[in-house]
Amino acid sequence: MANDGPVEHGYPHLETVRAAITALYKRLSYDTIQTFATSVLPADVAFCDTDDLYLGAQRVAHELVGHYRLPDARLVVSFREMRHAANVELAAGPEYFVELNDRFRTHRRDIGAALAHEVMHVYLHRLDLSFPGVRDNEILTDTATTYLGAGWLLLDAYREDRASSQKLGYLTPEEFGYVLAKRALLFGEDPSVWFTSPQAYTAYGKGRELARRDEQQPPLTAAGWAGRRRYAHDRRHAQAGPPQPGVRYSFTPDGGGRLRVSFPCPTCHQRIRVPVRGRVRARCALCRSVLECDT
Repeated sequence: MANDGPVEHGYPHLETVRAAITALYKRLSYDTIQTFATSVLPADVAFCDTDDLYLGAQRVAHELVGHYRLPDARLVVSFREMRHAANVELAAGPEYFVELNDRFRTHRRDIGAALAHEVMHVYLHRLDLSFPGVRDNEILTDTATTYLGAGWLLLDAYREDRASSQKLGYLTPEEFGYVLAKRALLFGEDPSVWFTSPQAYTAYGKGRELARRDEQQPPLTAAGWAGRRRYAHDRRHAQAGPPQPGVRYSFTPDGGGRLRVSFPCPTCHQRIRVPVRGRVRARCALCRSVLECDT
């Protein structure tokens, strides 16, 4: 939690974020992810200053448990002075103890954001899905929270001006915006209508630009002129091996000596391998996206 401290910007965790989206599809499947088409709505996690602190926190936790489809999980919420925004004890369940930073006693509108992240820890714990290392595992948790419909709360908790700042989660504001935009492209929703933070709008806009560029990379037909020109050059001088700097595609020969190109799916980032033979239509086996390519 950045509390009146510097807020990191940009995309320092982008590759881990993309790996987290792929991991979600592999562990949950396309069909399960489709069941999260509706995001948590503001009314479901609204918290007024007149609400009882503990009863209100329990109510919001219950809503998030329902959103993640954890009907047999019970959360007991308490508050204490701590460095981080929140903490959850990942026991066998069905009862889980969540501690929230004392700051939320007076910043109640952000309780939903803090709980969204902690309840996702419970969800991933039950799935037995994790990344090695604390940092990468927290990035996985933020990414899953956002991609499955509750992370807009975390981005909306980001506020920054000359005198103060606040940001929850491990992703940068722009990375939250990127994952939100990937979700919006998948489900056709506009999360920006729920933002109360002006800075959240800006971060979402930047993340959306990057998400759209994922869909404009060669060999996809939506690639721009410059990308297509470089792709044509690289194809003429194709060398087997990893992607060259600045591109995400790579060329390899198949068993018959013919050239194939592999590139990440713009939806789930699973790598797809297709023959180099002009216009082809590729279908991602993981997320079922149908991609128009000019190889």
